[in-house]
Amino acid sequence: MAVKDEIEARLTEAFGPTALEVINESHRHQGHAGDDGSGESHFRVVIRAPAFATMTRIARHRAVQGALGDLNQRIHAIALDIG
Repeated sequence: MAVKDEIEARLTEAFGPTALEVINESHRHQGHAGDDGSGESHFRVVIRAPAFATMTRIARHRAVQGALGDLNQRIHAIALDIG
């Protein structure tokens, strides 16, 4: 399964988002630090879910990182837009 698909599946299961967009930006980082040549090293995630309503910004980020689990070891960079 592609990393993008794994991110979508894990976040959907964890938060039941009303909106979720996972964008693979690896092509923008070719040849830079963290580019492992897989084409799956850099991502941007836009997620909206009621579960985040009572969380602080830091708690939201920690919750998303927790839901991603071991994927954090396989992804060099992930930009998060959480609401």
